[in-house]
Amino acid sequence: MKTSLLKWSLATTLGMSLGMAAILPHSAMAAPPQTAEAIYLGGTIVTVNELQPQAEAIAVRGGRIIAVGYRDEVMKLKSTSTRVVDLGGKTLLPGFIDPHGHVFSVGIQALSANLLPKPDGAVNDIPALQSTLKAWIQQNQALTSKYKWIVGFGYDDAQLAEQRHPTREDLDKVSSELPVIVVHQSGHLGAMNSKALEMVGITAATKDPQGGLIRRKAGSQEPNGVLEETAFFGPLLSLIGKIGPDANRSIFKAGADLYKRFGYTTAQEGRASAGSVATMSAVAKAGGLDIDVVAYPDIVSDPQTIKAPLLSRQYSGHFRIGGAKISLDGSPQGKTAWLTKPYFKAPDGQPADYRGYAQFKDEQANAYVDLAFKNGWQLLAHVNGDAAIDQLIAAVKLAEKKYGMADRRTVAIHGQTTRLDQVEAFKALGIIPSFFAMHTFYWGDWHRDSVLGPERAANISPTGWALERGMIFTSHHDAPVAMPDPMRVISSTVNRVTRTGKVLGPEQRVSPLTAIKAHTLWSAYQHFEEKTKGSLEVGKLADFVVLDRNPLAGDPLTISDIKVMETIKEGKTVYRRETAAKKAANTQSCADSGACFLIASRVLGLAGVVHSHDSHK
Repeated sequence: MKTSLLKWSLATTLGMSLGMAAILPHSAMAAPPQTAEAIYLGGTIVTVNELQPQAEAIAVRGGRIIAVGYRDEVMKLKSTSTRVVDLGGKTLLPGFIDPHGHVFSVGIQALSANLLPKPDGAVNDIPALQSTLKAWIQQNQALTSKYKWIVGFGYDDAQLAEQRHPTREDLDKVSSELPVIVVHQSGHLGAMNSKALEMVGITAATKDPQGGLIRRKAGSQEPNGVLEETAFFGPLLSLIGKIGPDANRSIFKAGADLYKRFGYTTAQEGRASAGSVATMSAVAKAGGLDIDVVAYPDIVSDPQTIKAPLLSRQYSGHFRIGGAKISLDGSPQGKTAWLTKPYFKAPDGQPADYRGYAQFKDEQANAYVDLAFKNGWQLLAHVNGDAAIDQLIAAVKLAEKKYGMADRRTVAIHGQTTRLDQVEAFKALGIIPSFFAMHTFYWGDWHRDSVLGPERAANISPTGWALERGMIFTSHHDAPVAMPDPMRVISSTVNRVTRTGKVLGPEQRVSPLTAIKAHTLWSAYQHFEEKTKGSLEVGKLADFVVLDRNPLAGDPLTISDIKVMETIKEGKTVYRRETAAKKAANTQSCADSGACFLIASRVLGLAGVVHSHDSHK
């Protein structure tokens, strides 16, 4: 991708224009028009199509859009069997497309104790974390009895009153007999109790792995329970790997179900393992998916999985592998991202000039990027710190010099601390930035006051700089780091308002329509799917989301309050809010009667789903 936004728009205009004939009156067409299976009207239709930004109705047949336009013209496609759907004043948009998230891990989040702080949870101090874990144990005794572990997701030391991570001693008070594992909201750190540390073999004699850190008790080598990056990922995966294939399939389905609740018709697993690929593929082959899922296996640990037939631009059973993922650094809010300048306030135990750390030496990073280019794999690179971004840019330059120019659509995932010169390098190299603008809400105050300081924090996820340079960018939630809530993504990209109501970097704000494009049409482009998804145009898939109101109208500060009413994949409803509310009520009733697992579970049980994500609405 070496095209600017303007050039890309002009290039696609011709293709769009050629498709416009499909919505012309019958007299202008050589063949008779098709009749519609369904026609949607009676509300606002946001097409995300610059050539036809407004429409009164949209017609669907065979899972695809056959007409978009004036109500009278579209209604000519109505037959006696056509289902006419009155939107009742609600708003219809293209289905949301996840440019970066972890749908499999979302399933783990959905089934774990909810340790998120407000507004997505209620854990704002360590006693609340402990009581939430204990309550989860009581509500999920079948789970803990079968799998013999306790897991919670989403605590954030930046939001805890103690301003620290929970220690092994804190978690030992939850249970000293079963392993207790809590995952930091960033997903890059976590803490374990003494039993869990014993099970994974971490002792005072255990050395820090490359790209990771075992935090120690002051004045000793004894682990304090907090594990960073690779020191956490390996032990966590070893525990998850013991739960079995049936449980893993239930986890994946729970993640996909949660995505549907938020209007996604395309989800991403942005760092897949060989095991999760096998699970997702098995669910797809069994017909267990009704939205698309594109996966990017880890190029370091599981490159052998990146191959045909799953490696394809076409979905099989709604699943495919899109390319490879590499992580070059860690998390800014966890202070493990790799920076060129020191952190504003160094974490405990680190010197004042602490800058985080790399996952790989330059020659290793260069070799992995070379491997992706050599094999023609699209590469998603996790780069939060500007030092990691420099490493990616240098590696892409080397690989591009060796293998030549091509439409590879390499993606810089997060790009939180991207400098202006690096935005310009992205444009020159055809790297698509996928920014994490939600940080402005969730951690904006923390970045300003502790992580980066005011100047650098004001320019995190610099969507304004990219837009000024005519670049395509996407904006994501990185679920389960945050809930897979597109309205929160769009709101943060538009408003950049922190938890305390401060605007962080007003010059980096964009319009609501641009933010929607970054989560629909431009996300489709990132996935090489812009010809079939991302806007409401004739010939594209009938992937829709229905919202309770129009995000382009009204106060932009209220965008995050908008609710998803229905998710439609290829013309079929896969989620409806009213139906889900009734099911949730029934599930809650059965939970009160002690029989919830009989109704709401497959293997693991889905009782935790209701408790883990409904509180934010």
